[in-house]
Amino acid sequence: MSWVTELARPDIVALKSYEHAPWEPEFARLHANELPWRPVSDESDGGLNRYPEPQPKALIARLAEIYRVPKPNLLITRGSDEAIDLLVRAYCRAGEDAVLICPPTFGMYRVAAEIQGARVIGVPLLREARFALDTTRLLACCDRRVKLVFLCSPNNPTGGLLSEKSILETLDALDGRALLIVDEAYIEFSERPSLTAYLPRRPHLAILRTLSKAHGLAGARLGALVADPEVITLLQKLVAPYSITQLTLESALRLLSASHLRLLQRRIAEVRRERERLRAGLTQLPGVIEVFPSDANFLLARFRDPREMLRRSHDAHLLVRDARSYQGLEDALRITVGTTEQNDRLLRTWT
Repeated sequence: MSWVTELARPDIVALKSYEHAPWEPEFARLHANELPWRPVSDESDGGLNRYPEPQPKALIARLAEIYRVPKPNLLITRGSDEAIDLLVRAYCRAGEDAVLICPPTFGMYRVAAEIQGARVIGVPLLREARFALDTTRLLACCDRRVKLVFLCSPNNPTGGLLSEKSILETLDALDGRALLIVDEAYIEFSERPSLTAYLPRRPHLAILRTLSKAHGLAGARLGALVADPEVITLLQKLVAPYSITQLTLESALRLLSASHLRLLQRRIAEVRRERERLRAGLTQLPGVIEVFPSDANFLLARFRDPREMLRRSHDAHLLVRDARSYQGLEDALRITVGTTEQNDRLLRTWT
């Protein structure tokens, strides 16, 4: 057992996980108290009267191929949110341990920590440096209570990539001290490759991936944690035994075929083109103060009167995200890149 496991809650390390019914699909199933008949309208491959396969092997194998990691480095989760929750529950003792976040950033890191009773330490990104990582202050704040450090790159809500050099410097400095989790929910929209290549030499690195964004499966709630096998084994004790539904599994496997992945690349290219076209259009609007560069599928912009822009877009039946509650973004809105027609309609609405 390495320090990566020793860092976790001792009671979780000692926990005996729930033993689900054995998965032997070629056997007649008389061991899981399932109904032997399918529902009349059931057209699934596996049958909705049966429990789905825990941590489906076919899906793990396909994602391992796509992410270019060994299969033992993968845990399938219900979106990235479940992986965040599992990490906090496994590593943070209520009232004793802490997580570190870098606002403005994705809100679920804080929510998961507060639900668990862990302290949240915030080290703001450097606004004057285009929301760069404040490595010096981050490391200074990482005392023995900090078990997890969450970084989002491309960051939500700013859209920018964090410097890979800064991430790796932080990661190396945390060796023996804490896990560094890099949320790559939007990495497909960036030109930068994933940080998964650094996993073999840095067991305290964990990476969040999701099929909700570029893959267009937000409604399926499907993601993955890519981490050292010790971390995966630990979190398998906490994950629900049948968390991935049969319909989700079958849909995901179809949409991860080679033909669908070719379509995915074309759609990502289209999002990138529309992102830059929308950014150029926004910068020309009189009510816009600033539009930040983005490596995601959205743009963050500052407005002279964000309340008025929200009203106009709502009247035009267009929803944009009010980002004014984020630290340092009191005049900002976040705009998802839509279709050409939707983007044009938004620009006309705000002109």
